[in-house]
Amino acid sequence: MSATLPEPLSLPWELKPVSSASAGSEVLPDGRLKFWIKHDVIKGVTPAMLAWWFSHLEGDVEVEGQMLNRYRVWHPFDHVSVSYAQRLPDGGIGPGAKIHIIECLGRNPHYKIDVVSTIEKLDEEGFVHNPVSHGVSLARMEYTFREVGGGTLYENALIVPRERGSWLFRKVVVPILFPEAKGHAWIKHNVEEVGSFENFLPNLYRRRDGEHSDESRIAIGVAT
Repeated sequence: MSATLPEPLSLPWELKPVSSASAGSEVLPDGRLKFWIKHDVIKGVTPAMLAWWFSHLEGDVEVEGQMLNRYRVWHPFDHVSVSYAQRLPDGGIGPGAKIHIIECLGRNPHYKIDVVSTIEKLDEEGFVHNPVSHGVSLARMEYTFREVGGGTLYENALIVPRERGSWLFRKVVVPILFPEAKGHAWIKHNVEEVGSFENFLPNLYRRRDGEHSDESRIAIGVAT
């Protein structure tokens, strides 16, 4: 296994199947191309928990006696690492901060994601960030959260910038940069990581105050 792709984590829960969500694509009125996923209700998770999570991606979490990187617990197969490349002047995370994300969709090194993404929006309504690689804006990532009975409805979308929304880009460049197989890997990855929230985020969020005295190490068990 490549040094940049660690061995999968063994966790006491199963990942959700792709069939638990719906997905598709569309051309927006302004010419941008949008890929979207509508997830199954994330049971026991609130929008407040999700807003907190995206500003606390760094740190460890204890799962059944093991200290594990919490970002890798979010997706035990595909995630490599995450860090805040730039924080706000007060040290917090919000619009203007930057995240460095490394992951391999489907554990396929050809589908490696290594980007620095600027946060545009982060609150209980959703999360928007704009990944850049080698100085090139790749897409706009939009996540929306809506509380419903028993949990949260979570939708996410990948939107190709308008200047890349031309017919030539959609028909020639997109299939090269984002082939169908990679698209399926992206959908599967997102369904699995969003579904994972049910298993660790409620307990992690309830114990969040412990971060200030224990260097982000929070113990959880299997969610019930």
